[in-house]
Amino acid sequence: MIGNSTSCTAAETTDDDMALVHACKNGDLAAFEQLVNRYDKRMLSIAQHVTHNRQDAQEAVQEAFLKVFRKLTQFQENSRFSTWLIRITVNESLMTLRKQRSTREVSIDEDFQSEAEMTPFELADWAPNPEELYRRSELRDILRRALQELQPGLRVVFVLRDVEGFSTEQTAEVLDLTQVAVKARLCRARLRLRKRLSKYFGVGVTYS
Repeated sequence: MIGNSTSCTAAETTDDDMALVHACKNGDLAAFEQLVNRYDKRMLSIAQHVTHNRQDAQEAVQEAFLKVFRKLTQFQENSRFSTWLIRITVNESLMTLRKQRSTREVSIDEDFQSEAEMTPFELADWAPNPEELYRRSELRDILRRALQELQPGLRVVFVLRDVEGFSTEQTAEVLDLTQVAVKARLCRARLRLRKRLSKYFGVGVTYS
């Protein structure tokens, strides 16, 4: 029953989003303001995890909403509005990083070789997991620093899946990746985070 209730709530939100989108397309500015109020906090959270700077995150979110407003008539409604909005927010966050760095690493589309050919592997049992650490306020700064060292293409996947709680399917849709690619990048992100975090806990980490 809980699962059905959650699905119904998500469906109702999607339908309500589309009603507001249609109103916006017809010139209703108040409807767009409702969409902004509905999603601005979550977009700021995602942007801040990607940029690691609140001011940069605020600018990225502002740019994302401006772009959404300008391009709303181009939204084909083939996906949920929230998916489209999150994709634009992630891209604007990465653009912010790109302005700060001249390196090629700031991209979702990094060349992760043999990504589709990777076979799933199990990490050694090592607690706490990075995703669990993030929910413990006293350890967030440690993980935040480690997360900042990840390539943006890995960082974004980790943020959406393990911090924001998106499903693999939702993450793939937002980032325009295959689910196989999402799983592969998530494995790499977790692996690299555990290597970096092990020194804080004096735990030897082995991998199969």
